[in-house]
Amino acid sequence: MLSRVADSIFWMNRYIERAENVARFIDVNQKLTLGFRAGMMQQWEPLIQTTGDTELFKELYGEEYTQENVVRFLAFDARNPNSILTCTDLARENARQIRDNLTAPMWEAINKFYLKIHHYPANSHTFANPQHMLDIVKAQSQLIEGATSLTLRRSEAWNISRLGRLIERADKTSRILDVKYYILLPSVQHVGSDLDIVQWSALLDSASALQMYRKTCGRIQRKAVVKFLLLDRLFPRSLHYCLVNADEALRFISGSLPNVFSNPAEQLLGRMKTNMDYASVDEIIESGLHEFIDAFQRQLNDLGEAIRDTFYGNTSTITQSQTQYSY
Repeated sequence: MLSRVADSIFWMNRYIERAENVARFIDVNQKLTLGFRAGMMQQWEPLIQTTGDTELFKELYGEEYTQENVVRFLAFDARNPNSILTCTDLARENARQIRDNLTAPMWEAINKFYLKIHHYPANSHTFANPQHMLDIVKAQSQLIEGATSLTLRRSEAWNISRLGRLIERADKTSRILDVKYYILLPSVQHVGSDLDIVQWSALLDSASALQMYRKTCGRIQRKAVVKFLLLDRLFPRSLHYCLVNADEALRFISGSLPNVFSNPAEQLLGRMKTNMDYASVDEIIESGLHEFIDAFQRQLNDLGEAIRDTFYGNTSTITQSQTQYSY
């Protein structure tokens, strides 16, 4: 497979996954702030901080962290390289460039996603009540993933698709968790309260994890939620699951045997996976969950660069415009 084609497949899937998870960011923030009666404007600022786009937001909107400004910026602002609108544009452009390598259902699903977002009214009503738009984004992303899973041969293209989605998903699950634990957590006396439990439930729901969490862990407890989203080996949105399956996809692409590495990308991903294999939720919380997440996100950025250097070299396509988040 040409490196240009592989690059476009990789970033097409990352942008689709990114659009879905930006929708989840907005969703979880809305649900987390339902328990606050005062300071509602301040509860939208952490969302921008967590996505890493604070400087750009200030340049475009100043210090006005209202719900309308934040939803507009994250969903419909073409000047934001990580907005849902921009991500769907870039995903479709990547798909268009490699259309011969996609199945017809994949191309149709991507086109429908693009058209639904571009035709959705970007007005004050949507900014005040974005839930319907967020549901569309999540549903369309999952339709694309389903079309890919059901119609694409399990060859290099499928594994590159999977690798891109899993890396992006791991990053965004960690950020969704960070929104609650580090920034939106109330004062210490609220820990374990009804408000705290409601917020952890909202976070799980926004990650489509609530039902599986209850089947696996039962009661909503802070430590159990953190463990489920970080270390569970079987839940598809957990960090551990993403790393294990990304490692499998990467080794298929490069043809490496298990437990050995043939390039820096495999070495870094293997180290990340092994660290997660033996991680303890108690140690993570004791040393600082935010610090753990921050280090994890930096490692994912390094992994993205290692994959680019290993497989794509100096490939110059539209996919290279915005590949990383700032911190």
